[in-house]
Amino acid sequence: MRTASVGNSDLVVSRLGLGTMSWGAATTPGEALLMLKAFIDHGGNLIDTAAAYGSGEVESLIGRFLARSVNREDLVISTKSGFVLRNGVRVVDNSRTSLLQELHGSLRRLGTSWVDLWQVHAWGEEALEETLEAADEAVAQGLARHVGVSNFVGWQVAQAETWQRAAGSTPIISAQAEYSLLARRAELELLPFIINAGLGFFPWSSLGRGVLSGKYAQSIPPGSRGADSAMSWFVEQYSDEESRRIVQCAITAADGLELLPVQVGLIWVRDAPGVTAPLVGPRSVDQLMPLIAADDTELPPAITSALDDISGGPNQARSK
Repeated sequence: MRTASVGNSDLVVSRLGLGTMSWGAATTPGEALLMLKAFIDHGGNLIDTAAAYGSGEVESLIGRFLARSVNREDLVISTKSGFVLRNGVRVVDNSRTSLLQELHGSLRRLGTSWVDLWQVHAWGEEALEETLEAADEAVAQGLARHVGVSNFVGWQVAQAETWQRAAGSTPIISAQAEYSLLARRAELELLPFIINAGLGFFPWSSLGRGVLSGKYAQSIPPGSRGADSAMSWFVEQYSDEESRRIVQCAITAADGLELLPVQVGLIWVRDAPGVTAPLVGPRSVDQLMPLIAADDTELPPAITSALDDISGGPNQARSK
Protein backbone atom coordinates (compact mmCIF):
# COMPACT_ATOMS: atom_id res chain seq x y z
CA MET A 1 0.00 0.00 0.00
CA ARG A 2 1.26 3.48 -0.83
CA THR A 3 2.19 5.90 1.93
CA ALA A 4 2.07 9.66 2.46
CA SER A 5 3.56 12.18 4.85
CA VAL A 6 1.07 13.90 7.14
CA GLY A 7 1.37 17.48 5.95
CA ASN A 8 4.83 18.89 6.58
CA SER A 9 5.51 16.56 9.51
CA ASP A 10 7.74 13.49 9.65
CA LEU A 11 4.77 11.19 10.32
CA VAL A 12 4.21 8.74 7.45
CA VAL A 13 0.97 6.81 7.09
CA SER A 14 -0.64 4.42 4.64
CA ARG A 15 -2.91 6.09 2.10
CA LEU A 16 -5.86 4.33 3.71
CA GLY A 17 -6.80 4.54 7.38
CA LEU A 18 -8.76 1.86 9.21
CA GLY A 19 -11.55 3.30 11.34
CA THR A 20 -12.70 1.39 14.42
CA MET A 21 -15.94 3.01 15.57
CA SER A 22 -17.99 -0.14 14.94
CA TRP A 23 -15.55 -2.58 16.56
CA GLY A 24 -17.02 -4.69 19.32
CA ALA A 25 -20.55 -3.74 18.25
CA ALA A 26 -21.47 -4.15 14.58
CA THR A 27 -18.04 -5.73 14.06
CA THR A 28 -17.21 -8.68 16.30
CA PRO A 29 -13.79 -8.79 17.98
CA GLY A 30 -12.85 -11.78 15.85
CA GLU A 31 -13.73 -10.03 12.61
CA ALA A 32 -11.96 -6.87 13.77
CA LEU A 33 -8.74 -8.82 14.34
CA LEU A 34 -9.01 -10.48 10.94
CA MET A 35 -9.42 -7.05 9.34
CA LEU A 36 -6.50 -5.57 11.24
CA LYS A 37 -4.19 -8.43 10.26
CA ALA A 38 -5.26 -8.22 6.60
CA PHE A 39 -4.77 -4.46 6.66
CA ILE A 40 -1.23 -4.81 8.03
CA ASP A 41 -0.39 -7.68 5.67
CA HIS A 42 -1.22 -5.42 2.71
CA GLY A 43 0.92 -2.53 3.95
CA GLY A 44 -1.66 -0.55 5.93
CA ASN A 45 -0.55 1.05 9.17
CA LEU A 46 -2.94 3.89 10.12
CA ILE A 47 -5.59 2.87 12.66
CA ASP A 48 -7.99 5.53 13.91
CA THR A 49 -9.84 5.24 17.20
CA ALA A 50 -11.10 7.39 20.10
CA ALA A 51 -11.68 7.24 23.83
CA ALA A 52 -15.38 7.80 23.11
CA TYR A 53 -15.77 4.73 20.88
CA GLY A 54 -17.69 2.23 22.94
CA SER A 55 -16.85 4.33 26.03
CA GLY A 56 -13.29 3.06 25.83
CA GLU A 57 -14.10 -0.52 24.88
CA VAL A 58 -12.70 -0.15 21.36
CA GLU A 59 -9.34 1.03 22.69
CA SER A 60 -9.35 -1.89 25.13
CA LEU A 61 -9.99 -4.27 22.24
CA ILE A 62 -7.09 -2.81 20.28
CA GLY A 63 -4.96 -3.15 23.41
CA ARG A 64 -5.73 -6.87 23.57
CA PHE A 65 -4.76 -7.22 19.92
CA LEU A 66 -1.46 -5.44 20.58
CA ALA A 67 -0.76 -7.67 23.58
CA ARG A 68 -1.42 -10.94 21.80
CA SER A 69 -1.58 -10.72 18.03
CA VAL A 70 -0.18 -7.51 16.49
CA ASN A 71 3.15 -5.70 16.84
CA ARG A 72 2.91 -2.11 18.07
CA GLU A 73 5.66 -1.15 15.60
CA ASP A 74 3.43 -2.12 12.68
CA LEU A 75 0.84 0.53 13.49
CA VAL A 76 0.44 4.28 13.44
CA ILE A 77 -2.15 4.74 16.18
CA SER A 78 -4.37 7.79 16.11
CA THR A 79 -6.80 8.41 18.96
CA LYS A 80 -8.97 11.28 20.15
CA SER A 81 -10.01 12.83 23.46
CA GLY A 82 -12.61 15.39 24.48
CA PHE A 83 -15.97 13.59 24.56
CA VAL A 84 -16.83 12.49 28.11
CA LEU A 85 -19.92 11.03 29.78
CA ARG A 86 -21.39 13.01 32.66
CA ASN A 87 -24.57 11.78 34.32
CA GLY A 88 -25.21 9.64 31.27
CA VAL A 89 -24.89 12.58 28.86
CA ARG A 90 -22.00 12.93 26.42
CA VAL A 91 -20.42 16.37 26.57
CA VAL A 92 -17.28 18.01 25.21
CA ASP A 93 -14.66 18.80 27.85
CA ASN A 94 -11.47 20.23 26.40
CA SER A 95 -10.00 21.41 29.67
CA ARG A 96 -6.35 20.58 30.15
CA THR A 97 -7.02 18.28 33.10
CA SER A 98 -9.80 16.32 31.41
CA LEU A 99 -7.95 15.90 28.11
CA LEU A 100 -4.80 14.61 29.78
CA GLN A 101 -6.80 12.28 32.02
CA GLU A 102 -8.48 10.88 28.92
CA LEU A 103 -5.15 10.44 27.16
CA HIS A 104 -3.71 8.53 30.10
CA GLY A 105 -6.84 6.35 30.05
CA SER A 106 -6.41 5.74 26.32
CA LEU A 107 -2.78 4.71 26.77
CA ARG A 108 -3.72 2.36 29.59
CA ARG A 109 -6.45 0.72 27.52
CA LEU A 110 -4.27 0.50 24.41
CA GLY A 111 -1.40 -0.96 26.42
CA THR A 112 1.13 1.44 24.94
CA SER A 113 3.16 4.29 26.39
CA TRP A 114 2.53 6.63 23.46
CA VAL A 115 0.32 7.26 20.44
CA ASP A 116 1.50 8.56 17.10
CA LEU A 117 -1.28 11.14 16.74
CA TRP A 118 -3.46 12.53 19.51
CA GLN A 119 -6.40 14.66 18.43
CA VAL A 120 -8.86 16.96 20.15
CA HIS A 121 -12.12 15.24 19.21
CA ALA A 122 -14.29 18.35 18.84
CA TRP A 123 -14.33 22.10 19.42
CA GLY A 124 -15.34 22.97 22.98
CA GLU A 125 -16.23 25.94 25.14
CA GLU A 126 -12.96 25.96 27.06
CA ALA A 127 -10.33 28.56 26.24
CA LEU A 128 -8.34 27.35 23.24
CA GLU A 129 -5.10 28.23 25.03
CA GLU A 130 -5.91 25.74 27.79
CA THR A 131 -6.80 23.01 25.30
CA LEU A 132 -3.55 23.49 23.43
CA GLU A 133 -1.56 23.45 26.67
CA ALA A 134 -2.69 19.84 27.01
CA ALA A 135 -1.33 19.13 23.53
CA ASP A 136 2.02 20.69 24.44
CA GLU A 137 2.24 18.68 27.64
CA ALA A 138 1.33 15.40 25.95
CA VAL A 139 4.14 15.76 23.44
CA ALA A 140 6.63 17.06 26.01
CA GLN A 141 5.96 14.01 28.21
CA GLY A 142 6.30 11.59 25.29
CA LEU A 143 2.67 10.50 25.51
CA ALA A 144 2.01 11.53 21.90
CA ARG A 145 4.36 12.04 18.98
CA HIS A 146 2.09 14.53 17.22
CA VAL A 147 -1.19 16.35 17.77
CA GLY A 148 -4.12 17.26 15.56
CA VAL A 149 -7.77 18.26 15.68
CA SER A 150 -11.01 16.60 14.65
CA ASN A 151 -14.41 18.01 13.67
CA PHE A 152 -13.15 21.59 13.72
CA VAL A 153 -14.48 23.87 10.97
CA GLY A 154 -12.09 25.95 8.89
CA TRP A 155 -11.71 28.99 11.15
CA GLN A 156 -11.30 26.79 14.22
CA VAL A 157 -8.46 24.80 12.65
CA ALA A 158 -6.88 28.06 11.50
CA GLN A 159 -7.09 29.55 14.99
CA ALA A 160 -5.54 26.49 16.64
CA GLU A 161 -2.77 26.11 14.07
CA THR A 162 -1.93 29.82 14.07
CA TRP A 163 -1.88 29.96 17.88
CA GLN A 164 0.60 27.11 18.11
CA ARG A 165 2.79 28.42 15.31
CA ALA A 166 2.89 31.95 16.72
CA ALA A 167 3.80 30.63 20.17
CA GLY A 168 6.45 28.28 18.82
CA SER A 169 4.57 25.44 20.52
CA THR A 170 3.76 21.90 19.47
CA PRO A 171 2.46 22.21 15.90
CA ILE A 172 -0.97 21.07 14.82
CA ILE A 173 -0.14 18.65 11.99
CA SER A 174 -3.57 17.43 10.88
CA ALA A 175 -7.34 17.72 10.89
CA GLN A 176 -10.24 15.30 10.50
CA ALA A 177 -13.65 16.09 9.07
CA GLU A 178 -16.37 14.38 7.10
CA TYR A 179 -15.61 14.49 3.38
CA SER A 180 -16.91 12.41 0.48
CA LEU A 181 -18.79 12.70 -2.78
CA LEU A 182 -21.89 13.17 -0.61
CA ALA A 183 -20.36 15.71 1.78
CA ARG A 184 -18.09 18.31 0.19
CA ARG A 185 -18.43 21.18 2.65
CA ALA A 186 -14.77 20.82 3.64
CA GLU A 187 -13.79 22.31 0.27
CA LEU A 188 -15.25 25.71 1.19
CA GLU A 189 -12.85 26.78 3.96
CA LEU A 190 -11.25 23.81 5.68
CA LEU A 191 -9.31 22.24 2.81
CA PRO A 192 -8.04 25.55 1.40
CA PHE A 193 -6.52 26.34 4.79
CA ILE A 194 -5.13 22.83 5.22
CA ILE A 195 -3.43 22.99 1.83
CA ASN A 196 -2.06 26.48 2.47
CA ALA A 197 -0.77 25.64 5.96
CA GLY A 198 0.75 22.31 5.01
CA LEU A 199 -1.41 20.16 7.29
CA GLY A 200 -2.53 16.58 6.82
CA PHE A 201 -6.19 15.78 6.29
CA PHE A 202 -8.06 12.60 7.20
CA PRO A 203 -11.62 12.47 5.81
CA TRP A 204 -13.96 10.40 7.92
CA SER A 205 -16.98 8.67 6.40
CA SER A 206 -15.13 8.96 3.11
CA LEU A 207 -17.56 6.42 1.64
CA GLY A 208 -20.61 8.52 2.43
CA ARG A 209 -21.38 6.55 5.62
CA GLY A 210 -21.52 3.42 3.46
CA VAL A 211 -24.13 4.85 1.08
CA LEU A 212 -21.59 5.09 -1.78
CA SER A 213 -21.38 1.30 -1.79
CA GLY A 214 -24.65 1.44 -3.70
CA LYS A 215 -26.29 -1.08 -1.37
CA TYR A 216 -29.03 1.39 -0.43
CA ALA A 217 -29.86 2.25 -4.05
CA GLN A 218 -33.01 0.12 -4.14
CA SER A 219 -33.78 -0.77 -0.53
CA ILE A 220 -32.28 -1.05 2.95
CA PRO A 221 -30.43 -4.39 3.17
CA PRO A 222 -30.91 -6.51 6.30
CA GLY A 223 -27.88 -6.34 8.56
CA SER A 224 -26.78 -2.94 7.26
CA ARG A 225 -26.37 0.22 9.34
CA GLY A 226 -29.55 1.54 7.76
CA ALA A 227 -31.47 -1.45 9.10
CA ASP A 228 -30.03 -1.07 12.60
CA SER A 229 -32.35 0.96 14.84
CA ALA A 230 -29.34 2.27 16.76
CA MET A 231 -27.43 3.35 13.63
CA SER A 232 -30.07 4.17 11.01
CA TRP A 233 -29.70 7.89 11.80
CA PHE A 234 -26.13 7.65 10.53
CA VAL A 235 -27.19 6.96 6.95
CA GLU A 236 -30.59 8.69 6.81
CA GLN A 237 -28.95 12.02 5.98
CA TYR A 238 -28.02 10.61 2.58
CA SER A 239 -31.37 9.10 1.68
CA ASP A 240 -32.52 12.18 -0.23
CA GLU A 241 -32.94 12.45 -3.99
CA GLU A 242 -29.71 14.38 -4.56
CA SER A 243 -27.66 11.73 -2.76
CA ARG A 244 -29.36 8.97 -4.73
CA ARG A 245 -28.48 10.78 -7.95
CA ILE A 246 -24.80 11.03 -6.95
CA VAL A 247 -24.70 7.38 -5.94
CA GLN A 248 -26.23 6.35 -9.26
CA CYS A 249 -23.51 8.28 -11.08
CA ALA A 250 -20.86 6.48 -9.04
CA ILE A 251 -22.52 3.16 -9.97
CA THR A 252 -22.51 4.11 -13.64
CA ALA A 253 -18.85 5.12 -13.50
CA ALA A 254 -17.96 1.90 -11.69
CA ASP A 255 -19.71 -0.20 -14.33
CA GLY A 256 -17.76 1.51 -17.10
CA LEU A 257 -14.43 1.16 -15.31
CA GLU A 258 -15.02 -2.41 -14.09
CA LEU A 259 -14.78 -1.25 -10.49
CA LEU A 260 -17.15 -1.32 -7.55
CA PRO A 261 -19.06 1.87 -6.64
CA VAL A 262 -17.34 1.87 -3.26
CA GLN A 263 -13.97 1.88 -5.01
CA VAL A 264 -14.96 4.83 -7.17
CA GLY A 265 -16.05 6.78 -4.11
CA LEU A 266 -12.85 5.92 -2.26
CA ILE A 267 -10.51 6.83 -5.11
CA TRP A 268 -12.31 10.13 -5.71
CA VAL A 269 -11.81 11.27 -2.12
CA ARG A 270 -8.32 9.76 -1.72
CA ASP A 271 -6.99 11.68 -4.71
CA ALA A 272 -8.74 14.96 -3.96
CA PRO A 273 -6.37 17.89 -3.28
CA GLY A 274 -5.25 18.11 0.33
CA VAL A 275 -6.25 14.59 1.36
CA THR A 276 -3.64 12.51 3.20
CA ALA A 277 -5.57 9.29 3.82
CA PRO A 278 -9.31 8.55 3.83
CA LEU A 279 -10.63 6.81 6.92
CA VAL A 280 -12.91 3.87 6.19
CA GLY A 281 -15.01 1.76 8.53
CA PRO A 282 -15.58 -1.64 6.94
CA ARG A 283 -17.28 -4.15 9.20
CA SER A 284 -15.74 -7.27 7.68
CA VAL A 285 -12.74 -8.47 5.71
CA ASP A 286 -15.00 -8.86 2.68
CA GLN A 287 -15.78 -5.13 2.84
CA LEU A 288 -12.15 -4.18 3.48
CA MET A 289 -10.45 -6.06 0.65
CA PRO A 290 -11.96 -4.09 -2.29
CA LEU A 291 -10.79 -0.88 -0.60
CA ILE A 292 -7.25 -2.21 -0.31
CA ALA A 293 -7.39 -3.44 -3.92
CA ALA A 294 -8.08 0.11 -5.13
CA ASP A 295 -4.69 1.34 -3.91
CA ASP A 296 -3.03 1.39 -7.34
CA THR A 297 -6.10 2.53 -9.27
CA GLU A 298 -6.81 6.09 -10.40
CA LEU A 299 -9.91 7.54 -12.00
CA PRO A 300 -9.66 8.99 -15.51
CA PRO A 301 -9.72 12.81 -15.31
CA ALA A 302 -12.97 12.93 -17.27
CA ILE A 303 -14.67 10.67 -14.72
CA THR A 304 -13.31 12.70 -11.81
CA SER A 305 -14.58 15.89 -13.44
CA ALA A 306 -18.01 14.38 -14.07
CA LEU A 307 -18.27 13.23 -10.47
CA ASP A 308 -17.25 16.71 -9.31
CA ASP A 309 -19.93 18.28 -11.44
CA ILE A 310 -22.72 15.98 -10.32
CA SER A 311 -21.83 16.19 -6.61
CA GLY A 312 -21.59 19.94 -6.24
CA GLY A 313 -19.46 21.47 -8.94
CA PRO A 314 -15.77 21.71 -9.85
CA ASN A 315 -13.19 21.32 -7.11
CA GLN A 316 -11.31 24.60 -7.50
CA ALA A 317 -8.13 23.17 -5.98
CA ARG A 318 -7.70 20.61 -8.77
CA SER A 319 -6.60 23.25 -11.27
CA LYS A 320 -4.00 24.85 -8.97
